[in-house]
Amino acid sequence: MSGIRGDKRIDIGKNIIASYEEKGLKFEIIVDPDKSWEYRNGKDIDLSNVLIGYTIFEDVMRGEKANVEDLIDIFGTDDVFKIADKILKEGNIQLTKERRKRLLEEKRKLLINYLVKNSIDPTKNLPHPPARIERAIEEAKVHIDPFLDIKKQAENVVSKISSIIPIRLEVLRIALKIPSKFSAKSYGIIEKYGTIEKDEWQKDGSWIVIIQLPSGLQQKLIDDMNNLTKGKFELKRL
Repeated sequence: MSGIRGDKRIDIGKNIIASYEEKGLKFEIIVDPDKSWEYRNGKDIDLSNVLIGYTIFEDVMRGEKANVEDLIDIFGTDDVFKIADKILKEGNIQLTKERRKRLLEEKRKLLINYLVKNSIDPTKNLPHPPARIERAIEEAKVHIDPFLDIKKQAENVVSKISSIIPIRLEVLRIALKIPSKFSAKSYGIIEKYGTIEKDEWQKDGSWIVIIQLPSGLQQKLIDDMNNLTKGKFELKRL
């Protein structure tokens, strides 16, 4: 990154550039590499601590400032903080190698956790342990996008690792009948595992409920219900 003054180029050092494009125009600001991402993710940080300088550029590296008329046309204001807020929340923020690595590792862990909960080994009708899924991802050399939604990536990951381990994404519908003695306490347990589709109370005080839940959570639900009722409940897959 050049620091030559003759052509007004700017050396941003260890800082990064955040940019926003609209109507063929581009606007850039220089920001702190860590605080900018924290701000984008909703952390309560004063913008003055995020911005490195208070200039809106058309091209940071060339040192070209944005035209005031363009700022007002695109952002409805020439206020640096209001413009910077929009750029940081809706624009593109550069990634350092370290932050990309952290984001990738975080997304990897979230994806593995999602697959543990939402997939099963169809040969055993049981969820895979996290370590097994992680090894399969490594062996299949699956590319994980740190920005793409986990649900959108899950199907691709499953298709890539299915040649290594038997795995299938699955959402279950199950019906449970809970004796009256345990019905009140069971509601909180069942609700945390999935979505209650339908429920009704019987004349004897027992509770029948139909629930949708990720396949990988079925055994945990059964274990919790066994602990509560000492096995005195009925379960049927629909």
